[in-house]
Amino acid sequence: MAMTQKQSIEAFTDGACSGNPGPGGWGVWLRYGNHEKELCGGESDTTNQRMELQAAIEALKALKRPSSITIYSDSKYVIQGITEWIDGWKRRDWRNTAKKPVSNRDLWEQLDALNERHQVTWQWVKGHAGHEGNERADALARQGIPSDT
Repeated sequence: MAMTQKQSIEAFTDGACSGNPGPGGWGVWLRYGNHEKELCGGESDTTNQRMELQAAIEALKALKRPSSITIYSDSKYVIQGITEWIDGWKRRDWRNTAKKPVSNRDLWEQLDALNERHQVTWQWVKGHAGHEGNERADALARQGIPSDT
């Protein structure tokens, strides 16, 4: 394999919430060749959408150097937000088409900065459909939900 050809990293991300809002968790399953890494965490008071975004952020934060990565998510909110809506939000000073402030702007700004640093392919997958990566990420997200709330 030529040194210039980068092997692509795969990340499966998911968020979960016990109540919405409520305690929530995020999960990431990273794969690179024969290597894999599982990450999870959570917050005691959050929303499902914030946890979906946090999972994608954590996947990209785990990369030590600019990389080529495919992120698989069952969240159309995350996929469409980062690939379709974000440029308009930035042009409108973080307002949506209804001229209201964009929800979760803090996380979108983090995700946008990380997305610029890496070569990211965003891929939607159907959730809870037996997709191995999505099932692993879902299990990690549920594991990340704080239990002492």
